[in-house]
Amino acid sequence: MKVVITSDHGGVNIRKEIASLLEDMNIEYDDLGCAGDCSVDYPDYAIPAAEKVAQGEYDYAILVCGTGIGMSISANKVKGVRCALVHDVFSAKMTRQHNNANVIALGERVIGPGLAREIVKAFLESDFEGGRHANRVNKMMAYEEN
Repeated sequence: MKVVITSDHGGVNIRKEIASLLEDMNIEYDDLGCAGDCSVDYPDYAIPAAEKVAQGEYDYAILVCGTGIGMSISANKVKGVRCALVHDVFSAKMTRQHNNANVIALGERVIGPGLAREIVKAFLESDFEGGRHANRVNKMMAYEEN
């Protein structure tokens, strides 16, 4: 498994926490996030990370901004990306199991570092169930093709 993480200025602390978790889990990752807390534009970070997932360079992306909203909207503009805005463990599991999400977005101003770790762990440890869910995901992806 290979993961790309990124954030804008509003998600630097949670991004660092996620990097630490990935190291603890022995998961290969690259960090494309901004260097500090100076204001930057979230699409400039979300879109390149999402493109790398869509192109198959990475299996998953984890995006962080203040609320996660800007990152998730930006990532979902990339063809082939299914990004879910997630702020609880149950949704993290469900978006993998039922939606086959390949990207999640988190909000640093919404959740704390401990919960962020739990969410990312649940997301990465969950598998797509297929079956009736595959039909639904296929419908979404077919619409995107048109």
